[in-house]
Amino acid sequence: MKKTIKRLAAIGLAALMTAGALSSCSGGSSSSGTDSKKAGDASKGKVYYLNFKPEQDKAWQKLAKEYTKETGIKVSVQTAAEGTYEQTLTSEMNKDEAPTLFQVNGPVGLSKWNDFCMDLEGTDIYKQLTSKDFALKDSDGKVKGIAYVIETYGIIYNKTLLNKYCKSDFASVKKIEDINSFDKLKTVADEIQKNKDKLGVKGAFTSAGMDSSSDWRFKTHLANLPIYFEYKDDKISDTDAIKGTYLDNYKKIWDLYITDSTCKKTELASKTGSEAETEFIKGNAVFFQNGSWEYDAVTKGGLKDKDLGMLPIYIGAGDEANQGLCTGTENYWCINDNASDDDKAATEEFINWCVTSDKGTDAMANKMSFVIPFKKAKESSNAFVKIDNELTKAGKTPVSWNFTTMPSEDWKDGVGAALTQYAAGTGKWDAVKKAFVDGWKTEKEKAKE
Repeated sequence: MKKTIKRLAAIGLAALMTAGALSSCSGGSSSSGTDSKKAGDASKGKVYYLNFKPEQDKAWQKLAKEYTKETGIKVSVQTAAEGTYEQTLTSEMNKDEAPTLFQVNGPVGLSKWNDFCMDLEGTDIYKQLTSKDFALKDSDGKVKGIAYVIETYGIIYNKTLLNKYCKSDFASVKKIEDINSFDKLKTVADEIQKNKDKLGVKGAFTSAGMDSSSDWRFKTHLANLPIYFEYKDDKISDTDAIKGTYLDNYKKIWDLYITDSTCKKTELASKTGSEAETEFIKGNAVFFQNGSWEYDAVTKGGLKDKDLGMLPIYIGAGDEANQGLCTGTENYWCINDNASDDDKAATEEFINWCVTSDKGTDAMANKMSFVIPFKKAKESSNAFVKIDNELTKAGKTPVSWNFTTMPSEDWKDGVGAALTQYAAGTGKWDAVKKAFVDGWKTEKEKAKE
């Protein structure tokens, strides 16, 4: 607990750590895992879920009501605003009625919240996993988190518009399936941008907004690519000192996004995620970097499966012809070990119901568009998930999610700020490299303190 409190204090929240909160923490950690389940009575408990995903808020609210109606156990869901989860979690954990269910993004997130996480080994939900690889363990080998969704991201495209380009007299690339490298992607994007009026679009790519509702797409998801290829070369899965081997490739794809765009580079600082989503839905752009979680939004916006495709994010590295989509998870459920035994039991039963019952698995597959790593999972109707499955079956190698090893939110913010300044013309690419490489080392060292 001492390490956790030290980290919270370091980010300016020491005042929130009251004596009452400390007493609650020390008093709730006497039992964990299956022992706490045996000690608790779920029928007397309640569930408070702090949800990470704003796009699934309505679906979670509805599912919570369904569960309460069926069992009589109260489930409340609060959803953190985009880009504020850690801040919200820190605040909520210091309240008397703290979340009983929350999320960490992987080993780095767990290092901060480990003292709050119940040991889940031997629990029903742990037994439901299709592979124990989806369990998140701490340095002592205890199961502190359970992955609850596997997701995919890449470059979503409007198939109708892209086919229109391929059939045009100015197109150098005549088939979508021939877009299998960065060079081909750049050729297509450049030609779309040059002939945007003929195609009836405002740009090849949607705006690469660096508002907090959108910047995670680039300072985290896009930044995963140079990390992935460096790790692959060095045959590692984490490092205290990133070398930045592929940062020139990162620059190439970022330059493409901000040049062949629906807006000026100087406007990106304030452009939002919803603006990019709207641009894509309205057919103002052909390409949109995002993931399988966007399926519900774009189809509700009027696009059909026949209109949708997804390309790998090519950056001119590795075996591009055999590269797949970015597939993995940074979403791990954790049960608050400082909650009462009754609340812990209720929380465990709720998440187990979510991944085993017809109502729960249907909601997760078809309302949230989740692929869940549990034995009773339903097949998702998500077109992007199907594309990922098809590419994998065809022998393409999925790009793993390595951004769970990014050292901190401060590191991401530093990279994001440097990207924004570079795009606006007020900063150099060297500042991005410095934030990426030097910032990584600094934040990794801080994490060890």
